Formats: sequence, structure tokens, C-alpha cells
Amino acid sequence: TGSIGMLASASLGDGTGPGLYEPIHGSAPDIAGKDLANPLATILSAAMLLRYSFSMEKEARDIENAVNAVLDEGWRTGDIAGSKRDEVSAAGKLVGTKKMGQLVVDHIKK
Repeated sequence: TGSIGMLASASLGDGTGPGLYEPIHGSAPDIAGKDLANPLATILSAAMLLRYSFSMEKEARDIENAVNAVLDEGWRTGDIAGSKRDEVSAAGKLVGTKKMGQLVVDHIKK
């Protein structure tokens, strides 16, 4: 995955309840409020919620496709820029939490 910031998760239990959906990385209090966290795991956890608790397959797929499109366009947060961080930054595609989230929203709206 390249980073724990990309890993969505679900605890579905016995199927009688809605489940618990969350990114595996936790709350990252050391970077809270600094616009540094990768929001994609949280966004992808929401897609899982739509799919598994609400049977909203199309909407879940729309979110996943938007995340993939943003990544395919080369947008990166610091945790997934890796060895190409300088190159991504020079291209203006190194972004923070807010911008990454907005990019996904913009793709969903298309």
C-alpha cells in the first residue's frame, strides 16, 4: 500500500449491526491540525461503510474510483510521496489533508 495512510478497515461482527469502519492508522495526535495526515484511508473506510452496511455499491465504487483517479493524476501526501517527494513537490502535486480530500470530492462530483 505504500503507507498505513492508505489502509481502510472494517470490523463487521456477526452482521446484525452496522459494523465499525476506520482507517488502521489511528488518530495521529502528533500531526493533528497540521494538514499533514493522509485522508485516503478514512475516505476509503467510508466507501466500505456504504458497500457493506448500506448496500450502496455504486456510491462506494464512485468513491474508490475518485481516490484512484486522484492518485493516477500524481497527487500525493507526504507519506506516499516516497523517494519522489522532491519531484512531486516540484510538480505542485504534494498536498496536505484538506487538498487531498477536496481533490477526491471534486472527482466524485464529475
